[in-house]
Amino acid sequence: TVAFTCATTTVAMADDLQRGIIDRFRSLPMAKGAVLGGRTVSDLCFSAITVAAMAITGLLVGWRTHSSFIEIVAAFALLFLFAYAFLWIGAVIGMSVRSPEIAQTAGLIWLFPLTFISNAFVPLETMPSWLQTVAVWNPISSVVLAVRVLFGNLPPGYDAGDQFPMQHPILMSVIWCLVLLAIFIPLGISRYRKAASR
Repeated sequence: TVAFTCATTTVAMADDLQRGIIDRFRSLPMAKGAVLGGRTVSDLCFSAITVAAMAITGLLVGWRTHSSFIEIVAAFALLFLFAYAFLWIGAVIGMSVRSPEIAQTAGLIWLFPLTFISNAFVPLETMPSWLQTVAVWNPISSVVLAVRVLFGNLPPGYDAGDQFPMQHPILMSVIWCLVLLAIFIPLGISRYRKAASR
């Protein structure tokens, strides 16, 4: 669910470009990254509301954590870091397409395979061996497992196997998030400059 909130950013950025809001911002004395930073932070607040609603709903239907307060806070912090990294991907996609209609499709089409080829819905061991390798190195798999570890909700008899991302999911999740931010923040600012100069 957290990953899918980036589609909001994708559509909003494309809409801002189409309606000329970016041109208006360009005339103001502000840093180039301020618009993107504001957009992604505001959408992160939306993600936080979504996560809170899901957590409350989960608690109402019987979901529980089995870990310390610090680990629970770390799990939510990791979810928000992951959401923030994906929001930047959404911003780049939104500035790369020509209309909000295209952005709606472009913002989701890559997320479905990424989500379904992960451990979010099915155990990795049920996948064909060639697909397991892809799923193990999928950032969503790392984050899903890391959050399960931090919440203390690993399935009984869980075996991490010999794959690094599954043995160290928290570390791998943070690495994935930092790599995505290191790629997409500069790329987003570059796209913004190009979009603003059109």
